[in-house]
Amino acid sequence: MTKLINRLVLCATLLIASTSVTAEQSESDKANVLFDELFNAEIARSPISQGYLGIKDNNDKWDDISEAFAKESYDFTKKQLTTLKTIDVKKLDKATLLSYQLYEKKLTDSINDYKWRHYNYPVNQMFGIHSTIPSFLINIHQVSSVEDAKAYISRLEGIPLLIDQLIDNLETRKKKKIIAPKFVFAHVIRDSNNVVKGSPFEKGEDSTLMADFKKKVEKLNANQKQKNELVSKAENALKKKVGPAYKKLVSYLAKLEKSSDTNDGAWKFPEGEAFYRHALETTTTTQLSADEIHNIGVREVKRIHDEMRTIMEKVNFKGSLQEFFVFMRKDKQFYYPQSEAGKQEYLTKATDLINTMKSNLDKLFIVKPKADLIVKAVEPFREKSAGKAFYQRPAPDGSRPGTYYANLYEMSAMPIYQMEALAYHEGIPGHHMQISIAQEIEHMPKFRKFGGYTAYVEGWGLYSELIPKEYGFYEDPYSDFGRLAMELWRACRLVVDTGIHAKKWTRQQAIDYLIANTPNPENDSIKAIERYIVMPSQATAYKIGMLKILELRQKAKQQLKDKYDIREFHEVVLKNGPVPLDVLDKLVNDWIDAKQKG
Repeated sequence: MTKLINRLVLCATLLIASTSVTAEQSESDKANVLFDELFNAEIARSPISQGYLGIKDNNDKWDDISEAFAKESYDFTKKQLTTLKTIDVKKLDKATLLSYQLYEKKLTDSINDYKWRHYNYPVNQMFGIHSTIPSFLINIHQVSSVEDAKAYISRLEGIPLLIDQLIDNLETRKKKKIIAPKFVFAHVIRDSNNVVKGSPFEKGEDSTLMADFKKKVEKLNANQKQKNELVSKAENALKKKVGPAYKKLVSYLAKLEKSSDTNDGAWKFPEGEAFYRHALETTTTTQLSADEIHNIGVREVKRIHDEMRTIMEKVNFKGSLQEFFVFMRKDKQFYYPQSEAGKQEYLTKATDLINTMKSNLDKLFIVKPKADLIVKAVEPFREKSAGKAFYQRPAPDGSRPGTYYANLYEMSAMPIYQMEALAYHEGIPGHHMQISIAQEIEHMPKFRKFGGYTAYVEGWGLYSELIPKEYGFYEDPYSDFGRLAMELWRACRLVVDTGIHAKKWTRQQAIDYLIANTPNPENDSIKAIERYIVMPSQATAYKIGMLKILELRQKAKQQLKDKYDIREFHEVVLKNGPVPLDVLDKLVNDWIDAKQKG
């Protein structure tokens, strides 16, 4: 009888425990379903975002960028936060609780950002609707059916409304005295004119969009009559809709330029100091002040200069560091020729570097990305304004590979000695690896797969330039100098970004700092400073993020000793997708504690 009672008590205890676990799972399951529902509802409001994710539900439309829609989005986000708070956080498992906290932060940040929604330049040399339109149609809008081609034409026909909304946005900012600095206008007017250059806008070769549409339609499984009709409709839309819209934009920009000035920093905005403080907190996900970030940059610049002097000794260069910089800028051995053959040689070599790194990933990583990676040159219509290099994520369904874009407009700005570090940063083990792994993780909410925190993402990219050095890469001392040159560039960013936006440095003062302290050519320095001017705080993310990852790695090495495994460390950093730096700190420390406890 005693055994029977004991058995019944045990069964009852197990049943209660089982019921408790099921309840916890139920709330976690409910939360994870809700995360995706909220994310899907958000994405449903953005046809452009849908396009990047390979969703064709609204591939005949553009985003609504009106002020009225911004207010709707603000109210929408507040409702989402209210809905999110229906979840009982006490019943969530550890992984789901982290997702909840991240989604709550995402929504709260978005609500807080509403106050600052006009504190940007909707058109500039780095991004904006004027360049998003052609770049999106060419690179993202796929045409695999006649319906896709018709949707492309619908998007062409929808451009006038989009441009009108853009002009309204610019006018709103003008009234608040938030106008891009004078140098921006020549870039955006030139790039806008480039979109409507060529047939059918004028005689000559096909325009960028006309050529793209014809190329895509030609590959369709359709008869020639259908193809001809599609091309004819696209020509009509370009001539009657796109051309006039871009000319209207150019005309408006020419007038707006008269109201611009040469004050470059965010300090000039109403509440500019508060805005920049907010921007730094958002970008770095830290509480570091502008002065603290500036001083970190100054220290890092000095350290890297010292390491560069060691390389000077290795290659037997006689002279000062600044003289070595001049040598690296001007000696022809470090550059491919400014020709189609030279550009192709660069792309081929960059691809080879990435393929070699692929074969060594097992030494460093447990999970590798499934998505493919290709290397492309930046398209001619935007290469004069675009940055040195950048990455475009793959489509989640595998229909589009990840792309490392190299800007080969000026081969003198793409030195051979920086090729390794650049390929590792944009490709593998950098952005392609981190972003692809994040969106391939099973059972992770979509908002975490496709979201991002700049300090984490760019911090990982810069950290990825260093990892290969620790495993025998950069055998050529000049390539190692290139790695240091790129790290130096990011350290200088801490100095000049805070210098421009908090310390009232002029554009020329910031350019002179880069020229004096880096081996990059003058034009490189000019383009960089112009980038930092129109994107306050963004450039600080790289070095702050990298330093945090290195700090956590060093802590893991010291505390775990012989239990430390770099593959496991990288797994902790990557398997949770992009997170704020304080969250990354907690994740790594939890892993260290777990390893120590066995």
